[in-house]
Amino acid sequence: MELIPVIDLMGGAVVHARRGERDNYRPIVTPLCEGAEPIAIAGAVLELAPFRTLYVADLDAIAGKAGHDDVISRLQGRYPAVDIWVDAGEADDVALTRRRASELGLPVVGTETMASFEMGQAALGSGPAVLSLDYGLEGARGPAEFHGQAEHWPQAVIIMTLARVGGGDGPDYTRLADIIARAGKRRVYAAGGVRTADDLQRLADIGVAGVLIASALHDGRLSAKDLARFMI
Repeated sequence: MELIPVIDLMGGAVVHARRGERDNYRPIVTPLCEGAEPIAIAGAVLELAPFRTLYVADLDAIAGKAGHDDVISRLQGRYPAVDIWVDAGEADDVALTRRRASELGLPVVGTETMASFEMGQAALGSGPAVLSLDYGLEGARGPAEFHGQAEHWPQAVIIMTLARVGGGDGPDYTRLADIIARAGKRRVYAAGGVRTADDLQRLADIGVAGVLIASALHDGRLSAKDLARFMI
């Protein structure tokens, strides 16, 4: 199972994401390093284990503001062996083509930012990308066709349970099991709610291909030994 650390960027800093309530996010406080500067935080996280991928959520870009491509470029220069997945709220083929041409990370296309099913189809058909099926407290976000019909999914799919991000409530195992059952040979990644090694074991047992993690890295609930046990 692949473990993927996450950094959430807002206002030039890494913030502590919690339950998808973005207006309440504040700069992260972590024992891994001082401050919330993105390169320092990313470096401290990547020292915990030989991670192959880093997930960057550019929350300012998702909100339609100026994003953090400069940070992503610096991360690529500092860690050339690490693949970077970028959710910058880009959900149309023009923006995604621009992202790929810039070579600033593999785009993540979230259903919450899709204006329509047709736009999402065009975006995912424009080139390599990861699909994020987004869920809030109210349920599925974005076009119902993507949530209900696996034939529209690319080979890598994230189940982003925003209401459980940073909340300590555990992953949404029921939803994950349902999606894995429908996914065929696609790789399904869990995001939101991971607390301990027990969560990772249960996710591995139901067939999750990878897990996005953040809070449990910073508060120490996942140790280096835990990470080594589950990484492939």
